[in-house]
Amino acid sequence: MEKTIDESKQGERLILEPKVNNTRKLFIESYGCAMNFSDSEIVASILSEQGFNTTQSLEDADLVLVNTCSIRDKAEQTVRKRLEKYNAVKRINPKMKVGVLGCMAERLKTKFLEEEKIVDLVVGPDAYKDLPNLLAEVDEGRDAINVILSKEETYGDIAPVRLNTNGVTAFVSITRGCDNMCTFCVVPFTRGRERSRDPQSIIEEVNDLWNKGYKEITLLGQNVDSYLWYGGGLKKDFIKASDMQKATAVNFAQLLELCAKAQPKMRIRFSTSNPQDLTLDVIETMAKFDNICKHIHLPVQSGSNRILKEMNRLHTREEYFQLIDNIRRIIPNCAISQDLIAGFPTETEQDHQDTLSLMDYVKYNFGYMFTYSERPGTLAERKMEDDVPEETKKRRLAEIVQRQREHSEIRTKEYLNTVVEVLIERQSKKSDAQWSGRTSQNIVAVFPKEHYNVGDLVKVKVTDCTSATLIGEAIELSN
Repeated sequence: MEKTIDESKQGERLILEPKVNNTRKLFIESYGCAMNFSDSEIVASILSEQGFNTTQSLEDADLVLVNTCSIRDKAEQTVRKRLEKYNAVKRINPKMKVGVLGCMAERLKTKFLEEEKIVDLVVGPDAYKDLPNLLAEVDEGRDAINVILSKEETYGDIAPVRLNTNGVTAFVSITRGCDNMCTFCVVPFTRGRERSRDPQSIIEEVNDLWNKGYKEITLLGQNVDSYLWYGGGLKKDFIKASDMQKATAVNFAQLLELCAKAQPKMRIRFSTSNPQDLTLDVIETMAKFDNICKHIHLPVQSGSNRILKEMNRLHTREEYFQLIDNIRRIIPNCAISQDLIAGFPTETEQDHQDTLSLMDYVKYNFGYMFTYSERPGTLAERKMEDDVPEETKKRRLAEIVQRQREHSEIRTKEYLNTVVEVLIERQSKKSDAQWSGRTSQNIVAVFPKEHYNVGDLVKVKVTDCTSATLIGEAIELSN
């Protein structure tokens, strides 16, 4: 549970169905957040049109791409270690080209070409459509770089290929960038300003996924609740929009309803929310439609008002509690998860205790917890001293993790002797005789395979549990 959300898909190796006429091989790995994984699907789609089929063999690849995360130093060090591995292979296959994508590429820019001698191209998150031109540069023997942040790009006109898919769940990107400027976060500098995707293109992608057999989608963005479509442009410019644009604008609650109505039998999730932007109409829309999953990932980062202010989080502890109370009132069975940072600059023992007491109030179902990591270029790095000793950070993190384990156990035990609806996603990692899937509340459940299949929606009687997993027996297929 102490694993952070941005590391939930570490080192995914991505592969799709080959095109017969494609002759070159692409090896692509994705690190970090779900948005990176979604972006890698866009990249594979673009390169598929350039003659590349994906491969799971690094040694056979003509082009190796790593999609990177910059949210903490640990994530960047993981990428550098992978580049060492690529270098060893490149010594054997000197024709192989290596490229760095994503947030780390955007943050380091030309430094990557100087520091990592094996890197041939560096491409930021908004420049993937330029990959064909950049590869042409590389094929002619020149290094290539494009890390210009866009104010318009949403990739809404590209149909992503589904990489390493289970054929059941898929990401649908709805926004890019972030305007919140939290002092600890590098995302606004690596992904730019918030802009939203045309809702019609989103609905078309949702319909296409359903027609291809997918049963669940996750609407994806750095801050999905800030979604706002009024014909194009940045969210910050909405005040300048015409009266007609404002009258026909689509916000996140309305987009959720459009998706729910478009495919009433498809499960719909979303991630990630920001407490300051999660409005009552979103919660009410979740309650209105059975196919919108009853789980909200609601990062709080700290339980201390003083630290929240230092983080430039535009909500207080009390406002967060009010939001939690509204969720519990409107959706009593809603699961809530968190992000928490231990050891932010100037954090005192009382600030830490405030975080623990906030956790006691909410009793999250699960969470993603980590120690503060100073990120170059952020306001915290420029203006604040990283003054909490590492040992203190680790001790506070351990206490947060232990508290979350206790709360997770309380929450999973609430499901004992109840019936939950589980979407089968894969075989259980611990037993080939069991299926594994998730409930509407995003809680993992396992049960005997019997005659069920991947993609089935099954009612399961919960007979046992761990702090993170429900254990039960299938009763029947859901309608």
